[in-house]
Amino acid sequence: MDAVYLTFVFVLAIFLGFELISKVPSTLHTPLMSGSNAISGITLIGALASLKSEHLGFAIFLSTLAVVFATINVVGGYAVTNRMLEMFKKKDEGGKK
Repeated sequence: MDAVYLTFVFVLAIFLGFELISKVPSTLHTPLMSGSNAISGITLIGALASLKSEHLGFAIFLSTLAVVFATINVVGGYAVTNRMLEMFKKKDEGGKK
């Protein structure tokens, strides 16, 4: 594809993502975080599949980078979601567990 077309799609995706995220109320953050973790999991599977193919060294480098970043995103997303859900749990009274 033409580089100008790909750049246009990339800039459009950035603008659309910013507009969508800025309008999300904070009460919907946790469900959206879980959804984005699922999408990152799909990205991780795709990156692992592309590692197995026989391509040039640069493609393997990009696939490895995608695996690393998708893993960080999945693990970090679940950690943040877990921390947010912990805020909604009742606190125990009198030190009982």
